[in-house]
Amino acid sequence: MATVSFDKATRVYPGADKPAVDALDIEIADGEFLVLVGPSGCGKSTSLRMLAGLEDVNAGAIRIGERDVTHLPPKDRDIAMVFQNYALYPHMTVADNMGFALKIAGVNKAEIRQKVEEAAKILDLTQYLDRKPKALSGGQRQRVAMGRAIVREPQVFLMDEPLSNLDAKLRVSTRTQIASLQRRLGITTVYVTHDQVEAMTMGDRVAVLKDGLLQQVDTPRNMYDKPANLFVAGFIGSPAMNLIEVPITDGGVKFGNSVVPVGREALQSAADKGDRTVTVGVRPEHFDVVELNGGASATLSKDAEDAPAGLAVSVNVVEETGADGFIYGTVDVDGESKDLVVRVSSRAVPEKGSTVHVVPQPGEAHVFSTSTGERLAG
Repeated sequence: MATVSFDKATRVYPGADKPAVDALDIEIADGEFLVLVGPSGCGKSTSLRMLAGLEDVNAGAIRIGERDVTHLPPKDRDIAMVFQNYALYPHMTVADNMGFALKIAGVNKAEIRQKVEEAAKILDLTQYLDRKPKALSGGQRQRVAMGRAIVREPQVFLMDEPLSNLDAKLRVSTRTQIASLQRRLGITTVYVTHDQVEAMTMGDRVAVLKDGLLQQVDTPRNMYDKPANLFVAGFIGSPAMNLIEVPITDGGVKFGNSVVPVGREALQSAADKGDRTVTVGVRPEHFDVVELNGGASATLSKDAEDAPAGLAVSVNVVEETGADGFIYGTVDVDGESKDLVVRVSSRAVPEKGSTVHVVPQPGEAHVFSTSTGERLAG
């Protein structure tokens, strides 16, 4: 096993006006499962391919363990890659596909068979070893691709969106199997996905990229609780965090007909940047639906003493998922309509077309600079 280091690693494609990956700095611990996540074109697959040796590194360095592998060919990096499209040989059996890399490396047949059988047992593929890939389901083919990587006993696993071709139900079960397998084997793994739910459920840590730049790297819980900027706040979480630009007022921010308390540090930081407004982020599950003139986390504005507390939400769609209900509605912020999602109890779901008033729960409002997008301290 080994650590992996991206040391200001940069990739600029010929003719491009900006880097595909710009000065990427990440330290990945021995045995860690790190997920690279972000929208299409953010540089996550390019970063993985740089680590694999399939893309040149124009500046900076990449290390696996103590070795600088920046300019080494892929075969000398002791890595194994799992691709989105499986990349299995259709004319070979499962056993031959899994052992092919060892055969090319000159390993004797008995050792290859032993390693293939051990990997097949781990992946529950023993009964399929004599079948061809066309006789397997998508999930089984993906496990064969995993097996081909396992038998090589590499220092690092690299996985490039390996679940994208699977249906929703199979994707959930397979991601659990991959995460469990990685923990069992203890092999350092770098996993690329565009699906933030995959990232949050599989990774020991998650690295979010945008336009080739690293936005934040942290544990899933810390990233969910303390997103570093507006992009991470809006990207991580399903449904996504609600982001609303609101004016600063005495003691906090104006949230509809309420004043939501905000830490002095955050307000001072906004003032230092010259911001008269801030962007407040609230997770759907962190709203309270309040009654007329009520709400423990908010007080009525002086100019709206007879109005309902909080922000008025016009309910457009209601989703009932069993344990929870989700209100999809719109709010009016300075004459502009904004979408808002609120999680409520499935036993108290409002009717479509109705209006409810919401305020953030105490301590659950995230505050970001409107001008820079960064999280404000306090």
